[in-house]
Amino acid sequence: MPGERVILTYKDYEALPADGRRYEIHEGELSVTPAPSLHHQRVIGNLYTILRQHVKSGGLGEVLLSPVDCILSDVTIVQPDLVYLDTTHGSLVSDRGVEGPPALVVEVLSPSTTEIDRSTKRQLYARYGVPYYWIVDAEARAVEAYMLSERGYQLSARAAGSEPVCLPPFPDLAFAPASLWP
Repeated sequence: MPGERVILTYKDYEALPADGRRYEIHEGELSVTPAPSLHHQRVIGNLYTILRQHVKSGGLGEVLLSPVDCILSDVTIVQPDLVYLDTTHGSLVSDRGVEGPPALVVEVLSPSTTEIDRSTKRQLYARYGVPYYWIVDAEARAVEAYMLSERGYQLSARAAGSEPVCLPPFPDLAFAPASLWP
């Protein structure tokens, strides 16, 4: 029927081409964005290095770098830039990806994803119970750390500059946001 909404599922997602674009399904609707820029990749690579070293040395779980499928439901599959699974979330890992809400999701803003990351994905991550969400704004050279509450995400810290900060969920990790920018 014309006008009837088609709901895409994980099965449809599996059939999408491997063509360099980033495909996601948000509540049954396809979202397509171009591959990230080199600047974006350098920023997330720097953060990954910092978090991975801290998590590995402390036996705190695992940090995964994109692309990794985060299957929040059969109709919501996302590819966050970075995913942290604490030791209580390790059972979420399968051959398909991360099946359920990780402890932390990180998105680095790009011109093509800013609205999606600040609105759509923020709402999806809250709806599916991701406890911590960081938005890395490379243009503003800042990291925004959000914590999930009953009212959705609340900003717990906005960090910028060369002074070391600790952001949730890592109270023992002090890093300077300036170290992220290439």
